[in-house]
Amino acid sequence: MAIDPLIVGVARLRRQAGATVHTVVTGPFDPDGSLAPTSPGESYVPEGDDLAFDGLLECIPGGVVVSGEVTSRWRGECRRCAKAVGGDVAVTIKERYLESAQPGDDEAYPLPTDLLDLGPALRDAIVLELPLAPLCDEACKGLCVQCGRDLNDGPCACETPTDPRWARLDVLRSPE
Repeated sequence: MAIDPLIVGVARLRRQAGATVHTVVTGPFDPDGSLAPTSPGESYVPEGDDLAFDGLLECIPGGVVVSGEVTSRWRGECRRCAKAVGGDVAVTIKERYLESAQPGDDEAYPLPTDLLDLGPALRDAIVLELPLAPLCDEACKGLCVQCGRDLNDGPCACETPTDPRWARLDVLRSPE
C-alpha cells in the first residue's frame, strides 16, 4: 500500500499547546479521479498533477490549525474563443482540524487520530479558486456567431444579420 504524502503525523506536535511545525508536502491532487471535470467548459487540475503545500501546523486545544499556501496548475477552455488556457493557482489557507469535528462539518475538518490528512482541505481550497469562466486574454474577441471563425485572427466576411423585427425601419437609415 502506497503512503499518502498529504497525511502528516502530528502526535509529537499535539503534546504541547501552541507548538508549531513548518511543513512542506507535495502530493497528487486527485488520486482517485473523483474531481474530474463534468463538462468541457470547466477549469480543472490536469490528471496526474500534484499540489504543493508550504505552511505551518499549530497545536490548539482539541486539534490543529493548518495555515499556509497551496499551489497547483490548472487548465481550461477560453469562454470566448474555445482555445486551451491554463496557469497556476495559489491559495492562502487557514483551516482547523478538530477531534470533535464530524465528517460533514462546515467549520472544521475531522482529526480522529494523530494522522492529519491535509488532502481534503488543500483540494477544497484549489477547487474553490479555479476560474469559473477562464479567458485567454481580456481583449479576446471570441468566435463569429455565424461562421465560427476566430475573430482574434482577423475579421470574417459574414454580414451582420438584420433583426427581422426592425427590418421595416431599415428604410429610414441613411446609406453609409
